[in-house]
Amino acid sequence: MAVVSNKRSVMTLFSDPQSIESHRVRLVLAEKNITVDVVDVDPLNPPDEVMDFNPYGTLPTLVDRDLRLYHSRIIMEYLDERFPHPPLLPVDPVSRANTRLYLHRVEKDWYGAMERILEGDGVAAARKELTESLVAGAPIFDAKPFFMSDELSLVDCAIVPLLWRLPQLEIELPAQAKPLKAYAARMFEREAFRQSLSEFEEEIPG
Repeated sequence: MAVVSNKRSVMTLFSDPQSIESHRVRLVLAEKNITVDVVDVDPLNPPDEVMDFNPYGTLPTLVDRDLRLYHSRIIMEYLDERFPHPPLLPVDPVSRANTRLYLHRVEKDWYGAMERILEGDGVAAARKELTESLVAGAPIFDAKPFFMSDELSLVDCAIVPLLWRLPQLEIELPAQAKPLKAYAARMFEREAFRQSLSEFEEEIPG
């Protein structure tokens, strides 16, 4: 693991190389081309620094000079405000609120099912639930190049790491999910996405 001094000239992200929560933050950092020191951390044995910065000892944890942030959604929104170009949240309040609702649904429905699969909690039912939900939402991805938008948003940064993990979850999308599969292929080809991958994540599709 990299050693990070207490005096930092660049932003530092303490990241779990296997966690989707850390991955989506790394994707935002890559899409915005932000200079950052990514420190891979074992979530079961976090370093003292993480425990000092974050009372919950969770990952990801972001350190930006005197600011310490935890919880991936908070970090993502901070990065979008701190580095506004390209914007990943809409400017107007109504669209911004709707984007936050989409994020909430992705987290509650899709991430929730994924976590149950990974934790071995009703795996077959959770896998069926996630597959059916993805298939039902597939037509949405036929209308615009990104999720209900002509521009990349934080919702895409949450969805794409999930789609990348489908082989790990032993989910293969059926033919009727063609628009979603095409969207995933486009997103996986983005340079920022490739840069966001940890060594563990690079091996998932294989």
